[in-house]
Amino acid sequence: MSVFPLVEAEKAEGGNVAKCCALMEVSRSAYYEWSKHRPSRRQLADAELMDKIHGIFDASRRTYGWPRVHAALRRAGIRASRKRVARLMSQAGLVGRCQRKKTRTTFSDPEAKALDLVRRAFGPGIELDRTWVGDITYVRTWEGWLYLASVIDLASRRVVGWAMADHMRAELVCDALAMAIANRRPRPGLIFHSDRGSQYGSEEFIKLLKGNSITQSFSRPAQCWDNAVGESWFSTLKNELIHRHAWPTRACARQAIFEFIEVFYNRQRLHSSLGMLSPVEYEETLTIHQHPATQAA
Repeated sequence: MSVFPLVEAEKAEGGNVAKCCALMEVSRSAYYEWSKHRPSRRQLADAELMDKIHGIFDASRRTYGWPRVHAALRRAGIRASRKRVARLMSQAGLVGRCQRKKTRTTFSDPEAKALDLVRRAFGPGIELDRTWVGDITYVRTWEGWLYLASVIDLASRRVVGWAMADHMRAELVCDALAMAIANRRPRPGLIFHSDRGSQYGSEEFIKLLKGNSITQSFSRPAQCWDNAVGESWFSTLKNELIHRHAWPTRACARQAIFEFIEVFYNRQRLHSSLGMLSPVEYEETLTIHQHPATQAA
């Protein structure tokens, strides 16, 4: 054990450094050299902040970049500048997951006649279950492809319905929509928006929409950004879960995707377009805003 901290303690109490060094049988020059390498208050504060950053980064499944880490620190009442958080994460080699290019999974139906009723108005809303967005993606497993269809509430970005199968037939998107309807029980007048994939233009899917008083909306031909919310959600899923693991079976991929949606994405993951709230938290703020008397009671 180094004796230099004992010399430091004696000095802090007003003691004589020379006598203390002589007593400890160390030179004053060695003590002063040691004292130059003591961490400063700033370094100690950075180390303490870095511990909290590591905790948030690990809790995010090592997916958060500095903007979400900074937001999580603020939510915890910890004050730190954006540049400081970015610097510390860079020094520690903590890098969030970035998006990759999307691969095409649906093919345009030339017979699709529905209009684009959303017109890229993708900002979060104050009324739930007025516009839903649907899309399909795929996951490679050692057993073959697993396809995922999902339904997102545009107001809160919450995944309200999904279905997984080893095919991309119309049944897949119908199952995802049926789950969303059962979970949310929307009022008549809901708009369902998707790309012009043949699954969404199928007779089965159109029948399901009409049977629940849902109006269909399609992206314009060759306009991928008309369904940007659906593609953004799948990009998050791929980068933060799918591309980080190998999937031996469809069953293990199913379980992981279910857990990612219900445990992490809907309830924990901070969403930049929602003011760094999770979708469930955002919906709770809407409920409080719309029913203040009930909440007070």
